[in-house]
Amino acid sequence: MTTIRRMTIAAATIAACCFIAPLQANAGNGCGGASWYALTSKTASGERMNPSNLTAAHRSLRFGTKVKVTNARNGKAVVVRINDRGPFIKGRVLDLSKAAAKNLGMVSSGTAKVCYEVMASN
Repeated sequence: MTTIRRMTIAAATIAACCFIAPLQANAGNGCGGASWYALTSKTASGERMNPSNLTAAHRSLRFGTKVKVTNARNGKAVVVRINDRGPFIKGRVLDLSKAAAKNLGMVSSGTAKVCYEVMASN
């Protein structure tokens, strides 16, 4: 392989990494609908769901990930730990425990538009 060809491939690889790396860093952040649930069955992580804990379900974030959730309507925020999978309804990004929903001021409405930001991952 010629030197020019190697340099071109190296430059293209570096350029691609510059675009992909920022996208991966923000892959855990987003906005959408959220609902809450207060079941006491086992979660996908194997622990028993406790409605009084600050936990949530997300489709793909690792179990144990800490996520800051903010209610878009009133600005209230809470940090939850991902311990379950879901939600399975189009447009929803999180299912929250009742305690988390109470902190966000969304118990009576049942749903809210939220934005979330990954704080730490295990």
